[in-house]
Amino acid sequence: MVEIRAATVADYELLVALDTVASCEPGRRAQIRQWIDTGCCYVARTGESVGAYGVLGYHFFGNGFIEMVMVGEGFRRQGLGMALVRDFQARCTTPKLFASTNLSNQRMQELLKSAGFRLSGFIDNLDDNDPEIVFFSHSMHH
Repeated sequence: MVEIRAATVADYELLVALDTVASCEPGRRAQIRQWIDTGCCYVARTGESVGAYGVLGYHFFGNGFIEMVMVGEGFRRQGLGMALVRDFQARCTTPKLFASTNLSNQRMQELLKSAGFRLSGFIDNLDDNDPEIVFFSHSMHH
């Protein structure tokens, strides 16, 4: 059973620890704190452990946008990422929900497709030689 709840400042160190980018990019730590402070960050808990977090924003042309889904290395393949995406589909307050991931991130592409997202387009020039793939889903509020 996966429980999703809003992240709190008390979760900050835990989220930094499970984030694979935060250890090498100080900017990510600040971003995690900002996501928590603005109330758009959610954690997925299984048993007693927070094993993943996700961010749902509304900055993408006024639509819901999954900015981040990060599952800790020791918690992968346990349904936490899917639980976050499904929660965001239900929680999203706009009719359209978008998400994106790099072309190289096969796991996230599979997760989004399994959750009913479909390809919406590509954005080049964000990361060198690794285009961003944009996905689309209707939210539960369409």
